[in-house]
Amino acid sequence: MIPFLDLKSINQQYQQELKEACARVIDSGWYIMGNELATFEQEFAAYCGTQYCIGVANGLDALTLTLRAWKELGRLQAGDEVIVPANTYIASVLAITENDLVPVLVEPDEDTFNLDISNIQNALTEKTKAILPVHLYGQISPMDEIMDLANEHQLLVLEDCAQSHGAQIKDKKCGAWGHAAGFSFYPGKNLGALGDAGAITTSDKELYDVLVALRNYGSHKKYENKYQGVNSRLDEIQAAMLRVKLLHLDKETAHRQHVAQLYLDGINNPKVTLPKVTMKEGHVWHLFVLRTSERPALMEHLEQNGIQTLIHYPTPPHQQAAYNYLNELSLPITQVLHQEVISLPISPIISLEEVEYIVKVINSY
Repeated sequence: MIPFLDLKSINQQYQQELKEACARVIDSGWYIMGNELATFEQEFAAYCGTQYCIGVANGLDALTLTLRAWKELGRLQAGDEVIVPANTYIASVLAITENDLVPVLVEPDEDTFNLDISNIQNALTEKTKAILPVHLYGQISPMDEIMDLANEHQLLVLEDCAQSHGAQIKDKKCGAWGHAAGFSFYPGKNLGALGDAGAITTSDKELYDVLVALRNYGSHKKYENKYQGVNSRLDEIQAAMLRVKLLHLDKETAHRQHVAQLYLDGINNPKVTLPKVTMKEGHVWHLFVLRTSERPALMEHLEQNGIQTLIHYPTPPHQQAAYNYLNELSLPITQVLHQEVISLPISPIISLEEVEYIVKVINSY
């Protein structure tokens, strides 16, 4: 069986480096908010091209705390509307509603799966105060157009970079386009920790100062609490792991891009629709997602031939029980996408022989 993702083998490549990083933390005697976190924050900010990085517990917290910080700063208030793609993972929407903000779900571009600028424009109201573009599957959204629109209407932009570490437009990476960005380092991400982890990037000093406190019980100084904060700190072990993994990210991305190109060049079955790439050099291919109206049958065909696939995602947020008040929304593009998408194996360690075999099996369907 060709697995969808073999995390054990991915991390085994760096086993010695990871063990040394772990031992470094153990031997330091400092396990929360120490040198590993501070150094990783500097290194990841430099990688993304921002002034600051704030390590937090996970990707959801990264989004939630940023919106919360903007509320603390008076830039957002309860009831404000945040535009978000309807076909995203539910975390993007949870961060909005957790802050008593209103998610405005808009249809994506059905070829790129990302926000379409015209759909954003059509969703603008007097209550719109922010845009939350999700760089889905590893391709950065049209951020130059989004930022022009945001500046015109004085809107905040929070990038959801959970799937797009290193994605870019014209040498400017995701995480540096918006006013802030949230990253997930969940183990299966392109830059994955060995547990839950996340971060926020920004070049806004005022926002940075609030976030540093919010993640740590609302405190800049021990036992002095300026805000009603939370405990959402990226711990030293995970920061040390991420420092190791960051060193290899660009190399791994290059392999993903090569694999994706083999898929794009090799798959010619008329029953499947290939993803559209708008910026070839900037797509980091967290996922390689096909569309087909015959998904169950194709998935069964692949499984019978020893290929594991997954669905990202079977049910859109507005059709979840958690958002039953949104269940009646009419979002036909989103709904069709969720019925047709299928994710093929793609990873830093998948072999070219395995890719060739997967292409052959798909074309034989």
